[in-house]
Amino acid sequence: MNTFRTALAMLLLAAHQAHGVAIRASADPVKDEPKITEKDREHWAFKPLPSTNERKGIDDLTGNASPSADPVTLIRRITFALTGLPPTPEEVTAFINECRSGSSFVIRHSSLSALADRLLASPRYGEHWAQWWLDLARYAETDGFEYDAERSRAWQYRDWVIEALNQDMPFDQFVQRQIAGDLTGDETATGFLFSCPDMPDLNNQEERRHVLLNDIASTIGSVGLGLTVGCAQCHDHPFDPVSQADFYRLRAFFDNTVLTKNGKQIGPAVRVFTEGVPVSKVFVRGDFKRPGPEIKPAFPRLFGETPPNAGRVELAKWLTGKDNALFLRAMANRLWQQHFGKPLAAIPGDLGHQGEAPSNPELLDWLAAELPRQNWSLKKLHKIIVMSQAYRAAVQPRKRLTGEMLRDAMLAVAETINLKAGGQSVRLPFPKEIQSTLLKKQGDATPDATEHQRRSIYTFARRNARHPLFDLFDRPDALMTCGRRNESTTAPQALMLLNSEFAHSMAGRLASRLNEEHGSDAPTIIHAAILRCYTRPPTQQEAAIGEAFLQQQTTLAPSFRDALTDYCLALLNSNEFIYVD
Repeated sequence: MNTFRTALAMLLLAAHQAHGVAIRASADPVKDEPKITEKDREHWAFKPLPSTNERKGIDDLTGNASPSADPVTLIRRITFALTGLPPTPEEVTAFINECRSGSSFVIRHSSLSALADRLLASPRYGEHWAQWWLDLARYAETDGFEYDAERSRAWQYRDWVIEALNQDMPFDQFVQRQIAGDLTGDETATGFLFSCPDMPDLNNQEERRHVLLNDIASTIGSVGLGLTVGCAQCHDHPFDPVSQADFYRLRAFFDNTVLTKNGKQIGPAVRVFTEGVPVSKVFVRGDFKRPGPEIKPAFPRLFGETPPNAGRVELAKWLTGKDNALFLRAMANRLWQQHFGKPLAAIPGDLGHQGEAPSNPELLDWLAAELPRQNWSLKKLHKIIVMSQAYRAAVQPRKRLTGEMLRDAMLAVAETINLKAGGQSVRLPFPKEIQSTLLKKQGDATPDATEHQRRSIYTFARRNARHPLFDLFDRPDALMTCGRRNESTTAPQALMLLNSEFAHSMAGRLASRLNEEHGSDAPTIIHAAILRCYTRPPTQQEAAIGEAFLQQQTTLAPSFRDALTDYCLALLNSNEFIYVD
């Protein structure tokens, strides 16, 4: 681990120097700390939100005049956005009928509002949006590193997140409790702080403590402020007005939450220690063996004075205050990204000088201010976004389903999804070729096979062995906070969907359902299959191709159901199934 950290530091140093950045790592990071200037505060992300009495909206600020998507596209788009699942054929048919006006369709405000309200009230909403937050929290149920030891109670934090989102807990409280909930009666929420990777058996427990605390401070900065404050662990930040001392002042809020002991895990929630806690210090060049000047907990100086004797509660309230424009911009940017597939400011975890300015700064500021105006209700802000003409436009950037959404969608269309909520995580079976590489018991599956059909949010999250479907479709490794997932396109993705046991199982179950309901009536089966998979009726060409395929395949396969399974597998492998619209 020492070798890795040393190599990483050298690479960062070389990268900064290659870009002409002067790295300032003083022997006394407090005494030599650069002052914050007015010029430092001029960066767009650091400025206060503009105050205005003019009540604009998303469409006023985007100038979107695009025609609306048709009802089928819209219900699929909104249902996936709010619940992570496809709409059922019955829901599609009902929405189409509501929008029907003679021979054409009209998207009525009342119909769209009722649809959004129904989806936001569903338990499926919290299950879907929890994954967004767990990516930010670097959540997993194992330590990582060589032994990847399990954390038996980590799932309780995951369930807390789901329940808090379903209850529409005010978002400022939602974040506050994850930083200081143990001090206000909600200890489970602080699982956020210690969701990071850990090495309990590290020989030097002082180093372990140092790494854990640095991770917590870096994550708070990235998630809460959208700044790469972690770059100031070893030296003053090369681009933003965050000094090395600023970093360790932020870290000092958590110094009394970590006292490690060999062989023991941290968490799942915070424990406050009153004895044996080292004095908070700056570590020269980030080296835990070189403690420097003493410091006290404080907010980064860029944001003004810190109240006397401030602790984690004060930190949490300051961070989520309605006057903290950086926090609001960071969160508004992330919400926009989730709905439109692209954030307004391109790098969600870096709104500083090395990030990119927002493509529509006025819109970002409006969204940021709207969250507290809506009493910090995420559900209300979601509804405002999906009701906007910008969101309802016929043409949007294409959004692929995540690995979790893809698996859940397959379970849903095959009508095998188990919607049981909460509780200990389900261990999915691994393919034999992967299972043979795992340590003892790491590949053991939950004995009850019906549990294997639960939503992906409830599956066991192992750092060192992600389920192949999730891994191939870019699930983050949970080694650090992830503000924006990669979206790769690779040959193994296609091979997985075409050849995996899971894909064949779902195709077979879908075929069995269709066969049971419609016999061997090919036109009716094709209509029902495409309605389930694509949430729309088939075109004449699709119907003709489907009938011809079934007719030919029946002569080659052992039975009609086998031929129908091949047809269903083709639907599940299509772009239209894998992409939202």
